[in-house]
Amino acid sequence: MSAMATLDTIVQQGELGTRGVRDWILDNIIPLLLLVVALLLLWLGGGKGDNAGVMRRLGGVIVALAIIGLAVTTDAGKNIGTWIAGLFTG
Repeated sequence: MSAMATLDTIVQQGELGTRGVRDWILDNIIPLLLLVVALLLLWLGGGKGDNAGVMRRLGGVIVALAIIGLAVTTDAGKNIGTWIAGLFTG
């Protein structure tokens, strides 16, 4: 059996997908990035007493987290997109 035939069989059975990669990224990369951002915020602003600057940057991080949350959920992102589109169309 050739490699293409094996790949065709796997695809037809529905065993090939990106679910594992997506789950790994959500479970490992996102928390690691959040930890790095938190440490950078503390290092850049917290040590100098620039608490207002840290809070401004934290606001950006919260917006970024909201965007990531919408990107990884299927129904919520679709529903919000439909609602926003409905504001501009009849």
